Order: sequence, then C-alpha cells, then structure tokens
Amino acid sequence: MTNKRPVYLVTGAAKGIGLATVQRLAPQAEHVVMNVHRPIVTEHWAALTAIYPNISQLVADVGDAKQAEQLVNETIARHGRIDGLVNNAGITRDQLVMRMSTTDFMAVLQTNLVGAFNVLKPTLKQMLRQRSGAIVNVASVIGSHGNVGQANYAASKAGLVGLTKTVAREGARRQVRCNAVAPGMIATAMTDALPEAIRQQTLTEIPLKRFGQPEEIATAIDFLLHQPYLTGQVLTVDGGMTM
Repeated sequence: MTNKRPVYLVTGAAKGIGLATVQRLAPQAEHVVMNVHRPIVTEHWAALTAIYPNISQLVADVGDAKQAEQLVNETIARHGRIDGLVNNAGITRDQLVMRMSTTDFMAVLQTNLVGAFNVLKPTLKQMLRQRSGAIVNVASVIGSHGNVGQANYAASKAGLVGLTKTVAREGARRQVRCNAVAPGMIATAMTDALPEAIRQQTLTEIPLKRFGQPEEIATAIDFLLHQPYLTGQVLTVDGGMTM
C-alpha cells in the first residue's frame, strides 16, 4: 500500500460479500471501483452513492479475458493505480458429478478461477510496477473439503488457493502480497436458495450455530489487504465448521 488513500477494485460487487466489502473499504479509500456483471439499477445506485460518493461501477464479465483486461486498464486510466484487488466474482451450477454437464463444470471454472486470473494478471503487472499492492482472492471452505453436488465449485475454489500461493511468491520480490479468504456458510442469495432441511443440517455442523454475515467476511478481507507481513495465506472464516 502507498501512503496515499488507496484505490480498490472489487469484482462481483453487486451484492453479498462483494457489496459488503465495498461498503467496508469505501470510508478509508480514495476510490472503490465496483465490477458488476450488469449495471446496478438507478434507485439502488443513487442510494449507494449518496452514502459512498467515492465509488463507481464498471460492467465486465471477468470470465472474458478482454473484458477483464479492459476493466483493469480503465481503473488505472481513471485513478492512476490499483492498491488493492478483491477477486470475489463467482457463480454456482450445482449437480452431482454423474449428472453434471461439461458445460456447467467449465462455466463455473471460467468465472470463479479463470476470471480471477484474468483480472489478477494485468493488476499484478501494475502492482509490480508500483512496487506495492495487495490481492485477496475469495475462496471457500468447499475448496478444502468438497461438497456433494459442487465438484465444479470445489475445483474452482481449490484452484484459487494454488493461484494465491503462486502469486504471493511471484509478487513478494516487489512487496506485492496475495492472500485468500475461505468463507464457510454465509447468509447470501446462494444460501437463501438452499432447502430448509439442508440449512438446518448444515447448522448442526457449525459450532457457532449460525451462518456468517457478508460483513464478517468483508472484515476479514479488510484485514488481509492491510496486514503488511502476511502473504500466501488462506484465512478460514466459517464459525468453526472445519476446525
């Protein structure tokens, strides 16, 4: 990080963990660029910018390398640098392995893993030039222990961990750090869609007996962005689910 107020880029920022992260970072930032897949509606956007006037949104599908590169280049063109990147964009297409199509398997990897790489690559180039910067990839506990019906999601999140550790080694020579956060069950649209029986069963596996909140993951992301002697690590935030 520089001595100036930082510039952040957060992907998948329209809702959930991404939006909570934007709201966490905005008060301390010069600017926060929110990457969204579709424009945020006018009424919601007006309310958001009334509270956080130093945010903007850029539409891009991070799974498309050209769009991802344009997203990063536009951020740099407008603000001169990127001090912190949060790779949060992700999708799910759940199905048992024997029923999962190759199309659905690849679609999840394309957004969750390749998309992170697509944004990370040009951002890392800028950070190496700056000789500073921090990257946080949003992984998942599913990447560590798997989950029935989520082979594609688990593979993508496990891949993010390997990507994180490699970038941490490559970036360290110029003081660029890269870490990952691995959320457990977080109260978002994804978990809201789960059948109630599965929700209740999952709660029995969490020592704290509740789902986490997006704001709690945003707090962990904030910590990883700003702890200057931490790199190549995966911070698990799951209510004790995987201890």
